[in-house]
Amino acid sequence: MKASRLFVLSCLVWLSAATSALAEGFALTEWSSRGLSLAGGLVGRADDPSAIAYNAAGITQLPGTQLMGGFAAIAPMGTIQVTESGQSNHTQTKPNIWPAPHGYVTHQLNDRVWLGLGVFSRFGLGNEYDSNWFGRYNVTDISLQTVSAVPTVAFKVSDVLSLSAGVEIMYGMFSMGSQIPTLTMTGLSDNDMKLSASGWGFGAQFGAHLRMNDEWSLGLTYKSKVALKLLGDVSFGRQTGNMLADMGAVPHALDTDAHGTVILPDSVSLGLSYKPLDNLSFEVGTVWTRWSDFKSLDIYFDSGYDAISPKNWRDGWNFNASVEYSPLDWLTLRGGVWYETPVVDATYADYMIPTNGRTVMTLGAGFKWDNWTLDLAYAHLWINSLDYGSSRASGIQGRISGGESRDTVANIYSATIGYKF
Repeated sequence: MKASRLFVLSCLVWLSAATSALAEGFALTEWSSRGLSLAGGLVGRADDPSAIAYNAAGITQLPGTQLMGGFAAIAPMGTIQVTESGQSNHTQTKPNIWPAPHGYVTHQLNDRVWLGLGVFSRFGLGNEYDSNWFGRYNVTDISLQTVSAVPTVAFKVSDVLSLSAGVEIMYGMFSMGSQIPTLTMTGLSDNDMKLSASGWGFGAQFGAHLRMNDEWSLGLTYKSKVALKLLGDVSFGRQTGNMLADMGAVPHALDTDAHGTVILPDSVSLGLSYKPLDNLSFEVGTVWTRWSDFKSLDIYFDSGYDAISPKNWRDGWNFNASVEYSPLDWLTLRGGVWYETPVVDATYADYMIPTNGRTVMTLGAGFKWDNWTLDLAYAHLWINSLDYGSSRASGIQGRISGGESRDTVANIYSATIGYKF
């Protein structure tokens, strides 16, 4: 294992579904409070400005000019248990709240053409452990947020069919810390390693919305791959020699720049909406993400280190169902559920991504007065345990004889305000 492998595996958090993320893999889905409370069930409905994120073809249902903006607060928690040298060790993630903002504007040009702009976070995570915990050689803290701006045009081809196309401009910000074991003539100690990176990437998004009649609607979207170009730097707490680094086991404590390219996978979403009454609707849907393209990640140190880190993930599926009911003109109640299949290959499991599929329950309410709307949402995630017994990941391999993540959950709170001109 090359020394720079530690850096590569650290940067994998870009592509990981940490406990704070909403989708297995690394994709977020809390693009609006209404969308969150409906478990992502806005692909077939697609009838508010956040449709730009879920299915932009649906904005042809929105008259005039409309605005919407808000945020989600994600609070993960969990425990990691491992068996090391015959002893069982437990640690919990530190309590933190990670924000994910969103904002949208749509405008009807004429009877056939609509314009829109969405700003939201498609990928993100946050996690933090004690600096001296048993997994410190893998990760101590991590933060990632991507922000995508998606200018979009939607065409009403007919009273039944609408189509959309958008350009995605993505910016990513990342920071991570870990400890490096350091062996000198005076003994064994830890050296703090910090790295940060940022970069830009571009992609495309396409949507179709089929309003078959007043009751049934079908939505289909495609989000392309995004090649995120990363530029960053690596720094160490102490510039010191290290016999382990001389043997190629860990990186040398040399501050340096680093660069690489992260390929974020494409996905396809499908949603079928049924509205038997004006104040009642249902939707079922699925999202397929091509995680099998994430086979490895190449990162290069300007100091000369480079590595290819295998991951070999599987394609992921999200299955969702939701209901929306308006008992009063000014009040709407919502609920949903979704299940996500695991994508991580346990052979390369690490502490940055303690997930193995998840189940989510969502609730929410919407309020209207004049041209204003307020949407509130809550979601609870039950995250399946991930087994570390066969892991080959850096900072784990050779250190444990067994272990797993357990009792991993996350709570998400979201609020969104909208206005119609």
